[in-house]
Amino acid sequence: MENYKKVKEMFLMQQRLNDETNGAGWEDGYTKNGKLINWKRCIYMECAELIDSFAWKHWKNIEAKPDVDNIAIEIVDIWHFVMSYILEQNCGHKDIDHLVSDVTAVSGFSEFSSYAYDIREYSIYEIINDIELIVHETSGFDLHIGELLTDFFRVALKCGVSLDILFEKYIGKNVLNKFRQDHGYKEGSYRKIWGEKEDNEILLEILAGGTVSVSEIYAKLDEIYEAAK
Repeated sequence: MENYKKVKEMFLMQQRLNDETNGAGWEDGYTKNGKLINWKRCIYMECAELIDSFAWKHWKNIEAKPDVDNIAIEIVDIWHFVMSYILEQNCGHKDIDHLVSDVTAVSGFSEFSSYAYDIREYSIYEIINDIELIVHETSGFDLHIGELLTDFFRVALKCGVSLDILFEKYIGKNVLNKFRQDHGYKEGSYRKIWGEKEDNEILLEILAGGTVSVSEIYAKLDEIYEAAK
């Protein structure tokens, strides 16, 4: 699948997920339950979780290696919210094809579409500084989508996530997010720990086993979730 189609598919899936989770008209800033939506806050809170995947604490586990599996998941989570912010900002202005064309034309996308870097070649503090730049951008008032995307692509690459990797893991995480909503995530009844593993770990195992279609991923999740009760 060419790069443009991959990006378009992710935006279409994110639109559907937001419609199902938040209700029609969520682009106006509120869910169907009247809850305020702040995608910028979602982005910088996920950035904080990404930073915690690195052994940045000078007083704890100072020899620990970066949690590369969780780092990839956090990159995908940030991407969910970056797309949601873009969809919100472009609602009523551009159709999906023009929106995707703008995204793929951003500085850094071409490199992001080629191959992932080796995270071991970078100082964790260099990567964290890049992540904190996104935190700074999204915690202020004047956010430029082009700059946000360029910075996201740079962070993702340094974390070992290229477009191909992002696409594969996004499909899986999108399905998991829907699964969570279908099983009481919003109401608080969903169990995130299945046996002794978090659902994100289960998802990565499913993807590593070669399961890639939406229906198959959902079925696998359902089977393992029920077995873990």
